[in-house]
Amino acid sequence: MGPLDALWHLLNFFAPALGVGLITAALARLLWRRELRAVRFMRLAGWACGGCALGLVAALIVFERDGKMAGYALMLAGGTLALWWASPRSE
Repeated sequence: MGPLDALWHLLNFFAPALGVGLITAALARLLWRRELRAVRFMRLAGWACGGCALGLVAALIVFERDGKMAGYALMLAGGTLALWWASPRSE
């Protein structure tokens, strides 16, 4: 495998994390617009995409392969936890 093929494999591995992270950040911003008014969209999207990517990497480590449904569940859990962490806390 050449370097260009390796790059495509890496980009295709993280593509679901990017897509799901952007969608969940947009939906969170839409559903909780009053609570998330002070938080920039790029901050929410960055946290969500990062959490999703960490979930995919954790699934790859645990299951030793990509594409399992449990791996995608870990990706969603990571993105959700990251969005929760990035949201302002009401105390």
